[in-house]
Amino acid sequence: MPQSVIKIAVVGDIHDLWELEDNAALNHLDVDLALFVGDYGNEAVEVVRRIAAVDVPKAAVMGNHDAYYSASKKGIKNCPYDREKEDWVQLQMDLLGEAHIGFGKREFPQFGLTVVGGRPFSWGGSKWRYRKFYRDRFDVGSFNESLDLILAAADEAEHSTIIFVGHVGPYGLGDQPEDPCGKDWGKNGGGGDYGDPDFADAIALTQESGKRVPLVAFGHMHHHLKNSAQLRTRVTSDAKGTIYFNAANVPRIEVTPAGNQRSFSLVTLNRGTVEAIELVWIDSDFRRVSQEQLYVRTPSASATPASLSSSHTTASV
Repeated sequence: MPQSVIKIAVVGDIHDLWELEDNAALNHLDVDLALFVGDYGNEAVEVVRRIAAVDVPKAAVMGNHDAYYSASKKGIKNCPYDREKEDWVQLQMDLLGEAHIGFGKREFPQFGLTVVGGRPFSWGGSKWRYRKFYRDRFDVGSFNESLDLILAAADEAEHSTIIFVGHVGPYGLGDQPEDPCGKDWGKNGGGGDYGDPDFADAIALTQESGKRVPLVAFGHMHHHLKNSAQLRTRVTSDAKGTIYFNAANVPRIEVTPAGNQRSFSLVTLNRGTVEAIELVWIDSDFRRVSQEQLYVRTPSASATPASLSSSHTTASV
């Protein structure tokens, strides 16, 4: 019988801030499953090595920074290693092994669910980027070809409950800078939907197939907007009851007079339904010092945006 209540840690854009203490913290938080949504650093092999050593069930996708020296023009120009002799992109994927689910999936029969990965190394938006990179690495040359791979993984899932994980969220969650995948840079403070259209189509087609999609987790667009004091909307939902969660709380480790404090986003899944999402901060002794409730499912809610709520509590240190 699969475990009915699952505590899931969703770890957003790390950007070099993952220490071995974080591995221990997951155990202290009694996490059942850890989902990593990418941007570990600029091809940060040692950070990924530490994540690969996490000893709780896990799945991970790669972000645009995880191919920075191999895909972006600026990164290629400033690459610190000889790409003819080394391949840090492949090394990261090799370190993660089966936990790397970009264009793939990982089965978790103990929880009765399958985790499916979106397009790895995504930058976001409706323009197809990194043409040579995707062609050379994955033999993919368009959004449609990317969709085929994501959808194939979902179609082959062994369980009827599917969690989708991507670095960038799906297209269609709003085009304002503060929306979950909204562009927050450029003229007039930004604006525009920078979600992935292939990811959106894969989710929609999976929902239409009759499979249950309680959660879509992603990052990329940071909580703090670039040109505004406004904070990004982190949780939203659709008419089918799927919760969309942007976990890019950056920086996820903060230095305080009392020592480092580290953050984790925790999702409670109860019988295939998201019950709650909270952002917690813990100290060096793994004690909670604060927590922010990002979502609570109300008894009569059908997982529509009206059921979202937000509150904040701070514990004494």
